[in-house]
Amino acid sequence: MTATINTDHLGWDETADGDPVRLVEHNGIAWVARWADECLIMRPTEPGPMDAPPVAYTSPIRLPYDEETQPLVAELMRLGTVQRLTNPSLWDAITTALLGRGAPRERARKAHRAYYAAYGRTLDTFAGPLSLVPSPERVLAVSDEGFAAVGAATTREVLRSAAEAYLAHVEQWQQLAPEALVQCLVDVRGIDAATAARAAADFTSDHSIYPHGDLALRTWVSRAAPALTLPSTDREFEALWRRWAPDRLALHTLTLFTLTWGSHARAHAHARSDR
Repeated sequence: MTATINTDHLGWDETADGDPVRLVEHNGIAWVARWADECLIMRPTEPGPMDAPPVAYTSPIRLPYDEETQPLVAELMRLGTVQRLTNPSLWDAITTALLGRGAPRERARKAHRAYYAAYGRTLDTFAGPLSLVPSPERVLAVSDEGFAAVGAATTREVLRSAAEAYLAHVEQWQQLAPEALVQCLVDVRGIDAATAARAAADFTSDHSIYPHGDLALRTWVSRAAPALTLPSTDREFEALWRRWAPDRLALHTLTLFTLTWGSHARAHAHARSDR
C-alpha cells in the first residue's frame, strides 16, 4: 500500500535529491530522519541509546466516508498510510507553534530556520547543516536585538514566558493527556488556545485536539475537493468538521490526512515555481 510522510512541521527540509529531511533530539541523542522510497529512515548522529524517535502510523480506513464527504475522502485516500514523526521534544513543539503563529508559511519557515541556526545546536549531516531547537535557558539569554536579527522580534516575549514556564513544569507537562496539556499551555502568558492545541498535537500526534477551525484546513479542503461548499468562518467550519468526523479517531484521521495532503500540495507548488 502507498505510504506518505506528513511534513507539516516547520523543521522539515530537503536533501539535494529533494527528499524530506529533519533533525530531532530524542533522549539526548540527535537523529536525522529522511523520507525516501516511501520509507522513513532514522539515523543517530552519535553513539547512545538506540531507541529511535516515535513514528505514528494512521490508516485511511479510519477516514469518515459518506455521500457528503466523498469528494474530499476520495482524494485523501490516495495518500495511503500516513506516517508522522511524533515530535520527541515538547519544547520544540511549543517553539515551532509560536514561531508559526499568524505568519505566512514561508515567512514562518525562514524565521524558524534562522532562529534555530542562530541559537540552537547545529550539526553537520549528509544533508548539510541542520539545527536543533534553542534550549529554554538559551532563549532566556537572547537579547531583544538578537530576536530581531532572526525575524523573531514579535515573538520574543511569549518565547521567554514559555521558556520560564517550561523549565518550571516540564516534568509534569510531559506526562499529561493531550487535552490537559493544552489547558496547561493556555495558562502560559501569551499562548492562545489554538497555538497550545497545535503544540500539543505535534507532541502527542493526536490531531483530534488540533484547532479544527484553522484556516489551513479550510484552504486545503477547498483545494482537494473544490466541489464542496464550505462555511466562511472558523466557528462554522469547525462545527462542520466535527459533524463530518463525530468520533475522536475519525476526527484525528481526517485532520491529519488533510494537513498531510496540504503539505505535499505546497511542496509540489514550490517545486513547480522553481522550474
